[in-house]
Amino acid sequence: MTTPALPRSAARWALFALAIGSFGIGMTEFVVMGLLPEIARELTPGVYADDPEAAIAQAGWLITLYAAGVVVGAPTIAGTVAKYPRHRVMVFLALALTVFTALTLVLPTFELVAVSRFLAGLPHGAYFGIGALVAADVLGPGKRAQGVAFVLTGLTIANVVGVPLGTFLGQQFGWRAAFLVVAVIFAAATIAIAVTVPHHAGEPSRTLRAELRVFRIGQVWFALGIGAVGFGGFFAVYSYIATLVTEAAGSPQWVVPIVLVVAGLGMTTGNLVGGRLADRDLRRSLVGGLVALAVVQALLALSAGSIIAVGVFVFLVGFFSAALSPTIQTRLMDVAGDNQSIAAALNHSALNMGNAMGAALGGAVIAAGLGFVAPVWVGVVLALGGLVIAVASFSVETRVGRRSSATAR
Repeated sequence: MTTPALPRSAARWALFALAIGSFGIGMTEFVVMGLLPEIARELTPGVYADDPEAAIAQAGWLITLYAAGVVVGAPTIAGTVAKYPRHRVMVFLALALTVFTALTLVLPTFELVAVSRFLAGLPHGAYFGIGALVAADVLGPGKRAQGVAFVLTGLTIANVVGVPLGTFLGQQFGWRAAFLVVAVIFAAATIAIAVTVPHHAGEPSRTLRAELRVFRIGQVWFALGIGAVGFGGFFAVYSYIATLVTEAAGSPQWVVPIVLVVAGLGMTTGNLVGGRLADRDLRRSLVGGLVALAVVQALLALSAGSIIAVGVFVFLVGFFSAALSPTIQTRLMDVAGDNQSIAAALNHSALNMGNAMGAALGGAVIAAGLGFVAPVWVGVVLALGGLVIAVASFSVETRVGRRSSATAR
């Protein structure tokens, strides 16, 4: 079901409102990584006094629990709310993000903050998934991927501006200051969505049970595999940029934030370009993006001794990985049939699985003594794995199409 065509200015205001929320999600997901020492020092003072590394490792569970919330919440929430008007659902999800972030801000103990982080992850996938459906419809036919990309732009810009700013505030005024900013952003998104996003009907006949039938569709599993494995290649690199800069390239610590900003700029640019390319030819965009991601990661590994080369190729890694995001999202929406809400949200479950897998494998090869460049080679392997899954998906789809045509004759 579609919403009537909007004037261009009204459509852009609606997309901007949705992007504010995705900016907040980008901050709340990634700012924790730069504030683990501060969080550990306050929430686990006894452990931190005895063993700072153990306390920081314990604080790292806040990242894991958020990702777990995304994986659990994306299909269950999206499937449950599919029957309700989508503009109201988006207001509800933005409000939930506001409340759960505020809980992180005020709760006093590590255990309670950990629960709040899991809760904050629950609306993440549904917000992006249902927001992608609304955005695709707002822009109209032929611009679906561009609408998805516009919403995701908030997430990529957060890596350029929001995360560095939140990290700075957290270091200067305490880690809770960063979450205060995030809570305010979510509150602003709630108001903006309520005011600017037009009526967008849900599907009254849809139930969670009906939406879960999406898992019977083989092409959905292919698309999820592309996201989890192929995009996992990006996280294998991104998770260990700091050691790549300081250990492999031999640069001082202050260079790390600069390289992170460069990666964020690549992601922001790639996201917008990827949306346009996917609207033109989704198959070529997906296959070409995975090939390019594997190539630039290999070049990064081979030239990691030069900080200039690291900067250039980190930008390109961010560019091609972000270009894949709206492409994979749109692919899921294309193959899901009537199960649009849950399929669009599942993309973020897959990406968070990729986050966990890429980071874990990258850490494993470092722990195995293979060096600080080894995670980049893990990224190459995962990108190629995603490429294999994509080629298999399109091959199966083509074969099935030919059989259907032959049967129709």
